Amino acid sequence: MACTEAIKREMEPLLREMERYAEAHYVPILRARERRIFCETVMEACPHRILELGTGIGYSTLVQAMLGAEDVRIVTVEINEARMEAAKGFIGRSPYRDCIEMHFGDAGELLSSLGGTFDFVFMDAAKGQYANYFRLFQPLLAEQAVIAADNVLFHGYVQAKGKIPHKRRSMVQHLREYIEMITHMEGYETVIREDGDGMAITRRVGHEHEKA
Repeated sequence: MACTEAIKREMEPLLREMERYAEAHYVPILRARERRIFCETVMEACPHRILELGTGIGYSTLVQAMLGAEDVRIVTVEINEARMEAAKGFIGRSPYRDCIEMHFGDAGELLSSLGGTFDFVFMDAAKGQYANYFRLFQPLLAEQAVIAADNVLFHGYVQAKGKIPHKRRSMVQHLREYIEMITHMEGYETVIREDGDGMAITRRVGHEHEKA
């Protein structure tokens, strides 16, 4: 569905309502600076088929629907039941409800059951599982697919040189492993955008999948 001026006008109050809901219920959504990078990335890729890990309340889902190709289709996965219910409500009130397929459950368990190919992937789920998720969805990536992973710098801890607090250590190590993997994997190019909490933009440039 093309994002016409009429649809933009229809979506604007819904997105503002979602922003207020997120603030009131302490639900993380794309920050303003991250939103700019994210929107630029989606518009440049103009994806037809999107995989989203971490629906939240559906904010980024609807942003992708608005900025994707005219025939965009989105498969989105969320493990938090309350957020999934909120997302169903918001998405159900949007003009994009029929092009969004929602799945409730653990992305690590659901990815193996998904079919088809995706030319855009957005990860905003369990940060410690990014590397594992990538390995699972890699066979589903189309040629020249783009993968955007949010919060990869994790409040600056990932780039910190000093000692990491114990409760943050495991998460930081997993994110460092993910960044190391995607920046050295043959057939892919990665840029880390440091705006906000950090977003890794990975582009598939090879023609054959390589093992991580």
